[in-house]
Amino acid sequence: MALSAPASSERAVRHERELARHLRRRSGTTPRDRWLISYADFITLLFAFFTTMYAISTVDASKLSSVAVGMQTAFDSATVEVRPPPAAIMRGVLPAGRGVVGAGGAAVPDARTEIERALGDMLSSHRLQLTADRRGLVLTIPEATAFPAGSADMSPAFEAALTRLSDALQRLPHGVRVEGHTDDMPIHTPQFSSNWELSTARATHVVQFLIQRGALAPGRLSAAGYAEFHPVGENATLEGRAHNRRVDVIVLNAATSAAEEPPANDPNR
Repeated sequence: MALSAPASSERAVRHERELARHLRRRSGTTPRDRWLISYADFITLLFAFFTTMYAISTVDASKLSSVAVGMQTAFDSATVEVRPPPAAIMRGVLPAGRGVVGAGGAAVPDARTEIERALGDMLSSHRLQLTADRRGLVLTIPEATAFPAGSADMSPAFEAALTRLSDALQRLPHGVRVEGHTDDMPIHTPQFSSNWELSTARATHVVQFLIQRGALAPGRLSAAGYAEFHPVGENATLEGRAHNRRVDVIVLNAATSAAEEPPANDPNR
């Protein structure tokens, strides 16, 4: 049975209206992926938060070390501290000519200042390195500056540097420990059968020089050899091994000195 033309037209109109209402309803609904916008905002804020936390938590190790050395120096042999300006405290050294006042009332020079004054040219040219750690001030002398390879005989340039260093150490009350270090390459020569012997010989030769030529009191000095077992670099590379072959001259702070074996003439022994 055929539909009349008016009925067919009316049915088409109703269909178009239903379709229009359906499209309007769909256009008014929330898109399914809208949650991604909020999620992206959250991730961005989280990234900014942790970046800020990292930035404010980063500590300059060199400045912190200098501050620690400056504070330790003030307590090493003092009863009354001469207050330096704040800028000097941040550098970890006291102004030239000033220090702490010892029990006898005499000013004790600052260790870092004295060593930098004595060896400033070698420090600035990086032939020597002066750092600080929990033991005190550490003057690092690379093998290339001090000894021929596989030998404990000091070079003339190193002897000259030790003479200048001993002049500075004479003005300081601190104990001094000399440590010898090597890389992990085995050694077996007529003179040394192991890195233990080589590192210890280098340390004791430096101590002997400071006593005989530098006129330092033997009771202030000690020597130790660590072979390859206290590295500061990777032994897998030539550069790392070169860093490990060294002698460290350590100006001991009060805490380390107190832990050392006291001299035989120490009344507190």
